[in-house]
Amino acid sequence: MNITRENIDDLNALLTVKIEKADYQDNVEKVLKDYRKKANIKGFRPGMVPIDLIRKMYGLAVKVDEINKAVSENIHKYITDEKIEILGDPLPKSDDQEKISFEAQDDFNFSFELGIAPSVEISLGKKNKVDLYEIIIDEKMKNDYLNNYTRRFGELKKADITQDKDILKGKIGAIDDQGNLKTDGLVNDKATLAVDIIKDEEIKKEFIGKKENESIDFDLKKAFPNDTEIAGLLGKKKEETEGLEGKFRFIIGEITRFHPAEVNQELFNKVYGEGVVNSEEEFMKKIEEEISTSLKRESEFKLMQDIKKLIQENTEFKLPEEFLKKWLLKVNEKTTSEHIEKEFDSFRQDLKWQLIRNKVAKDNEMKISEEELQKEAENITRYQFRQYGLFYATDEQISNYAKETLKREEDAKRIADKILEDKVLIQLKELVKIEDKRVTADEFNKLFE
Repeated sequence: MNITRENIDDLNALLTVKIEKADYQDNVEKVLKDYRKKANIKGFRPGMVPIDLIRKMYGLAVKVDEINKAVSENIHKYITDEKIEILGDPLPKSDDQEKISFEAQDDFNFSFELGIAPSVEISLGKKNKVDLYEIIIDEKMKNDYLNNYTRRFGELKKADITQDKDILKGKIGAIDDQGNLKTDGLVNDKATLAVDIIKDEEIKKEFIGKKENESIDFDLKKAFPNDTEIAGLLGKKKEETEGLEGKFRFIIGEITRFHPAEVNQELFNKVYGEGVVNSEEEFMKKIEEEISTSLKRESEFKLMQDIKKLIQENTEFKLPEEFLKKWLLKVNEKTTSEHIEKEFDSFRQDLKWQLIRNKVAKDNEMKISEEELQKEAENITRYQFRQYGLFYATDEQISNYAKETLKREEDAKRIADKILEDKVLIQLKELVKIEDKRVTADEFNKLFE
């Protein structure tokens, strides 16, 4: 097999692969003999099918498969041996493919287009300034965190008289012109109604101040203009209740009211674990630490995004764009040329960052150890657990969960990419000038608009 390279320009090249019968025939015969051993064809004992019949049945398909394998493997070897940095994959020239007859030919010439990765030069220095935002912790943040915990660990309790935030369970059904409850299919004995979602204020007032076994007659459509809400209340499918109007009666069976958790030792233990926090003062201090950690994470994220944007703006190089568009169309069979054109700017920016990232990682000989993978997986796990309120998960539980995550190839690659990106951004952070800037939460949020 012979492979030659023709440079079209700095970013595009053409590989020509010449393959002869001797390059693939032995493998074809080997596969056909294996087929013969396994073939189960009526009229022949297993393993005794004539090889000529096997060749007639499968020969062309096997030939095509082995030629493609040989070409693919040798192109990959050539690119590796020649240290050619490419973008995407080699693309076969469609006009050459149309002239090929696998049935009539034994020797073939294939041509492949290559998109060559450009040379990347990093030029950042202390003249480049990036702000690191310190978000000021205010009372609203602390109260929001506190309210979140009291609501998360609150509970529903029975009440005697209805109020505007109560949940009512009972029976609902349509009533006729004489005010009698109908007995047709529009009756739900297990209805649940939240008073505060009633849209009409006058009807909502009718539901307040009531006791168990009392009833309220009301206009269903005025109270709940949304057909989905009506269907849920009546325990029916949406299409069964569309256009439904008229008077309905709700008979109260049970009144329940949500009570936020009290700020006491029981709440402290539920949030942070047994005996970790022993007073309201310690609890609020712990909350403030939690807010601070979260805000620092957001500030660092913004800083890294700004550094990433800065280096992209200050690093210029061209890409083989026409090749990349053809390649994207090839690997995304369900997309269109119009869609690729529309999304190409976003793809270009992502690819530009990827090339910059790889350049920095290569120049600084960055590697990722098993210990780093495990530690990052644990950090992600710990953060996920906290989102679900599992602050007291043990180190062993987190470690074991992280190990299971890393066994999944896709998750392991995602975590490795994050580690590499973080290392690159930390390296770039050393090149620029960082200026601290205190901002309110509102000011910080506006930076993302």
